Amino acid sequence: MNINTILIIGSGAMGSQIALVSALAGYRTVLQDISFQALEAAVASLRERMDRQVAKGRLERAEADAALGRLHTVTSLEEAAPEADLVIEAATEKLETKQQIFAELDRLAPAHTILTTNSSTLGSSMVAAATGRPEKVCNMHFFNPALVMKCVEVVRHAHTSDETVHAVMELARTMGKSPVLLNREIPGFLANRMMGAIRDEALALYDAGIASIEDIDTAAKTALGHPMGPFELMDLVGLDVGYLIREATYQQTGDEKDLPHPALAELYAQGHYGRKTGRGWYTYDSSSPTAAK
Repeated sequence: MNINTILIIGSGAMGSQIALVSALAGYRTVLQDISFQALEAAVASLRERMDRQVAKGRLERAEADAALGRLHTVTSLEEAAPEADLVIEAATEKLETKQQIFAELDRLAPAHTILTTNSSTLGSSMVAAATGRPEKVCNMHFFNPALVMKCVEVVRHAHTSDETVHAVMELARTMGKSPVLLNREIPGFLANRMMGAIRDEALALYDAGIASIEDIDTAAKTALGHPMGPFELMDLVGLDVGYLIREATYQQTGDEKDLPHPALAELYAQGHYGRKTGRGWYTYDSSSPTAAK
């Protein structure tokens, strides 16, 4: 199918960066959020990011300006959905919210529109049920930071059509990504299941007093070749995101081992979400980050 206009729902860190990925790839891109202030902040952040890339010689000014010119913002789904050829939902990781959004999209978007969710945990079958077009629904999961990370997980459910899978995989490639296909749903998909095993072991080592947060992170970087350690990564992604993902996984599996780790739950309850709040596993200020716990 011809994809010309892409709608991204949610202007948080993931949604805004996905929108810029789309615009840089040449697509007319609409970023929707119910908060006008959030949209303004997102666009300002993207402009600053583009300015830095231009200053470093990684991007031509004309290319940056053209991409930003293809990016439009709206607060109303009623305005944006009727023009969309493909939707990427990047709202909060709460099933009820996503189901409401997909029901609205099904009502407002043209019959040909593909509806995808950026969810890293919830299989698209859970939102496809809120639509009358389950064959046009799948996961299109980007990784943080979406402007940098190449992997996109495309996850089909039992009713996703081959045509939808092909279109979404090809879209990811035109965006400069390296898509991987999951032929059936599984909580956590591929990368997060592998990273989750490392994260859980890191937490167990820390709990047992085997090593400090800093040394566990250092070992991951200097022995395993990871760009950052598991605690650093959790802070970058957001401990609120990690907490909600674990809660959502537990709701699917009912297995208590999938519940958020008690130390993560404590930080979440205190409002310490990582880099975005200035404190998580580490404390972030004008100097180098230091372990907070």
